[in-house]
Amino acid sequence: MSQAFRSTRVLTPQGLKPATLIVEDERIADVRAWDDAQPAGKPHDFGDSILLPGLVDTHVHINEPGRTEWEGFWTATRAAAAGGVTTLVDMPLNCVPETISVDALEAKRAAAQGKTWVDWVAWGGVVRGNADALKPMAAAGVPGFKCFLVHSGIDGFAWVDEPDLRLALDKLRGTGLPLLAHAEVAGPVNAATEALNASQADWRTYATYLASRPDTSEVEAIALLIRLAEEFQTLVHIVHLASAQALPLLAGARKRRVPITVETCTHYLWFGAEEIPNGATEFKCAPPIRTAANREALWNALREGLIDMVTTDHSPCPPAMKGRGEGRWDRAWGGIAGLGLALPVMWTAMARRGIGIADLGRWMATAPAQLAGLTGRKGALAAGADADFVVFDPDIQWTVTPEHLHFRHKLSPYVGAKLQGRVLETWLRGRAIFRKDGFLGEPCGRESVRR
Repeated sequence: MSQAFRSTRVLTPQGLKPATLIVEDERIADVRAWDDAQPAGKPHDFGDSILLPGLVDTHVHINEPGRTEWEGFWTATRAAAAGGVTTLVDMPLNCVPETISVDALEAKRAAAQGKTWVDWVAWGGVVRGNADALKPMAAAGVPGFKCFLVHSGIDGFAWVDEPDLRLALDKLRGTGLPLLAHAEVAGPVNAATEALNASQADWRTYATYLASRPDTSEVEAIALLIRLAEEFQTLVHIVHLASAQALPLLAGARKRRVPITVETCTHYLWFGAEEIPNGATEFKCAPPIRTAANREALWNALREGLIDMVTTDHSPCPPAMKGRGEGRWDRAWGGIAGLGLALPVMWTAMARRGIGIADLGRWMATAPAQLAGLTGRKGALAAGADADFVVFDPDIQWTVTPEHLHFRHKLSPYVGAKLQGRVLETWLRGRAIFRKDGFLGEPCGRESVRR
């Protein structure tokens, strides 16, 4: 049975234009001119609302199985649906067991059954000693592998050094699968922390925390990763770039055609260190949110194409772990909760800077889908792709309250943010799953295995 969905503003691969999506068997069969003949039955007419491709967020900590009290498939995927995200890619470290073997991947698949409101994928993990597990995990369907170059905060997900990276890249060479890296190294962090403690710095101030994670930690890590990506000719993806000081290195790598891609996150593009209150540990993340000037340099790199995509790095925890009452940045768990808010946050920031919405589709749908091996199926409103789309009003003004948060714990630095643009509806494979602050039917998400 065919369905037709039309709007005067549909974001297609050719740009924003009047168009009609013809959907058959969960996929887009055709993208036609707005006034072309329709299949039998009344079309879904969205007027002047913008139809965007369903967003793809490749950096989410779902935490299930094992830490569902932090987050879980049910709550994470509902938050995604409410924000127009139709595909999540889960990070491998905060679940128990960590996704560092085929058995652990199968445990995650079992935990997801019947709980997912959107489609999902799982990254595998690279840790010390599991190089022989990488090819079996690839064969089992993971689209790539995540590693840390500094302590991850999870003892079961051990950070790696250059010898470990070499083992992993040797296994991945020729597979087409990316190695995703948390690009901080321990040396500058440890030295800065020791110096701050020796000077009896006040860990309740954000300035102390920011000083404890210096830019040099990111720059040194990224220099190492560029060198190895160039040597092994294997794709390395830098997750959550925070420091603009690394941009010249990345620009040089691009000129040499080094296989390296880069993401930054909504919080690095929205907040500035100067506005973060002391003790407000809901802002803690690693790498840290840096200065407003640094933020603008990231925006420039994004517009120039040096940064490829934007993700959330949604990494929640129970509120007690944030230690908000004590307000000590050195003792609080690091991670920002923002899943479901990225689209209006980004659009608000883009509108202020005069950036068109077509860029948003590239940064938050098309490029992440490519990273996760889902091109042709996710991330674009084009014939053959899954019928995942968002109905978006770009003009509604609203303020974020805890009631707007659909993830498990309602602690987020975005509460109180004044935003422009709201998700009116979210459709997954031709089925409405969210409409005007309500969820429809039963969860119908499923795993999207890389082709």
